Amino acid sequence: MIKTIGYICGLVMLLVMSLSVASTTQIKIATVTPEGSSWMREMRAAAAEIKERTEGRVIVKYYGGGVMGNDKKVLRKMRIGQLQGGAFTAGGLVDQYPDIVLYTLPLIFNSQQEVDYVRQRMDSGMVEGLDQAGLVTFGFAGGGFGNLMADRPVERNDDLRGQKVWVPEGDTISIKGLEALDLLPVALPITDVLTGLQTGLLDAIVAPPIGAVILQWYTKVSFVTELPISYTMAMLVIDKRIFGKLSTVDQKVFREVMTAVYDGFDRTNRADNASARQALKNNGIEFVRLDQSTVDRWRRAAADVNHSMADAGVFSASLLRELQGYLEEFRSSDGAHAAVSAELFE
Repeated sequence: MIKTIGYICGLVMLLVMSLSVASTTQIKIATVTPEGSSWMREMRAAAAEIKERTEGRVIVKYYGGGVMGNDKKVLRKMRIGQLQGGAFTAGGLVDQYPDIVLYTLPLIFNSQQEVDYVRQRMDSGMVEGLDQAGLVTFGFAGGGFGNLMADRPVERNDDLRGQKVWVPEGDTISIKGLEALDLLPVALPITDVLTGLQTGLLDAIVAPPIGAVILQWYTKVSFVTELPISYTMAMLVIDKRIFGKLSTVDQKVFREVMTAVYDGFDRTNRADNASARQALKNNGIEFVRLDQSTVDRWRRAAADVNHSMADAGVFSASLLRELQGYLEEFRSSDGAHAAVSAELFE
């Protein structure tokens, strides 16, 4: 009798343990964000909060520093279930949702105020577009404007002749844009950029100051050209199939926590970019300006490429028209011209 009772108790304990394991969902997320950075600390703090508020039902595990490979490898690992999510730039998700690149089109924005005006009106549609592509996101963290950085000053178009300029792997738009300027694009994953600069595979990059500092790219360049070439942003996405398996309560917690994190990144990145810009100067990097004739030429070439890509169906022509409509609306408003002039070379 005692043995029978012990046997039954053992079965009950095993059942309870199995139910406990079954009720726990682990979400593994890859990112190129270096371990020890402020961004990674905040994401790990968010993971701890999610675990606490879901009473251990949702465990978030990060793989930082690009150890899971480039964007394509991360997406492949998400498809087979090895990962459940990742932090991406817009270009990294172009195959899943092509319209996500609209904000990052070359030379489409002149200032942060223009970006803010457009994003207030279009962010929700972008989030919905990702959702329809099977990816749940929690907002966009603007990284500021990418500037041209090189080992020699670039003040006119001819200064880039023969220079190997980095473009993110799979970024067809940037490749076509550089080719339109008779420049030489070299496509590499973000994880290989520092090595490319170290070995001479790359001569120039386009990156915001904060990205160049955190990823250590600034150690291999000597000059920054002050022109807002392209707006950069990042986002965390989770496989919708996995996220849908969470309870409604746990989904709500996850959304609240991660949305707050990315809202915070979006705000603080502006101040961090200003600090990073000063850090570049403190490290002896010289800031130069592009002559106006080259600016005008680049803007015309970029506009031609943007429209030809839209006409070819690479991304939505109607959404591009919507974005440009908001820009025209903003630029015709009071104070817009002063804002543009103030930020054009920042």
